[in-house]
Amino acid sequence: MNLNTEVTNTARAGKVKWVLFNPKTYATILYLLLSLPLGIIYFTVGITGLVLSIGLTPIFIGIPLFFGVAKLLNGIVLFEQSMIRQILGLPAPSVSYSYHQQPVAGQNWLKQMVSGFDGALFIRNLLLVFLRFVTGIVFFVIMVTVISLGLGLIALPVVHIILMNELKLDILENSLFSYFHIDWTYNQQYLLYVGVGLVLFWVALRVVNGLMQIQRRIMYVDEPYQRPSVSMEPPSHEPFQPQYDEYLEDQPAQGMMQPAYREL
Repeated sequence: MNLNTEVTNTARAGKVKWVLFNPKTYATILYLLLSLPLGIIYFTVGITGLVLSIGLTPIFIGIPLFFGVAKLLNGIVLFEQSMIRQILGLPAPSVSYSYHQQPVAGQNWLKQMVSGFDGALFIRNLLLVFLRFVTGIVFFVIMVTVISLGLGLIALPVVHIILMNELKLDILENSLFSYFHIDWTYNQQYLLYVGVGLVLFWVALRVVNGLMQIQRRIMYVDEPYQRPSVSMEPPSHEPFQPQYDEYLEDQPAQGMMQPAYREL
């Protein structure tokens, strides 16, 4: 199976079908509910650590703090990617290892952090944490709005009956039906509201899963599947020996060749 087929199969595995009865949908709702506080925490910790590391650079404390913040941002991105994979049921990425990132024995912790620092990866992680903060707010608002609209219409008959019996308050007295002079009974209105609410709730769940797919692409969740795994064995630096060396050593030298005949 080639790489393109594996990527296609992985993308299909993360799609959510039968949204109304799929546990992935409700796990996604919980994830988007937590995305707002988690996004704020990620952004606050990342920006605070970065500002402190820059401000404390003259007294040397800022240098190790900067590399610590870089490690922390990378850990946040990896945690978010693993959480999305768990929710969508995606397989764990194959272990890839780069030999040049291996720590050298005898180096202190600061040299190991400096040698393992990747500037492009740090910038990417910083941008991803910022995008996580923005999408956490936007996706939370969208999800709460669409789900509340659907559930509100579904629960409208129950709320109307309770208010009529307890407070004698008719919230459907000046409804859209009365505005257009449509003489529908309360039961007919209840059926319409519940039907529209179920449709909107189903659409809301589809929107929620769509937001998760957008978050999946923003956080580069599929990136490990699109790259070939790197061997964990270090490259060999031994010089290449031709296969015919031993054969040449077994042959007599040209100057030492014996004649093919003997003198009589």
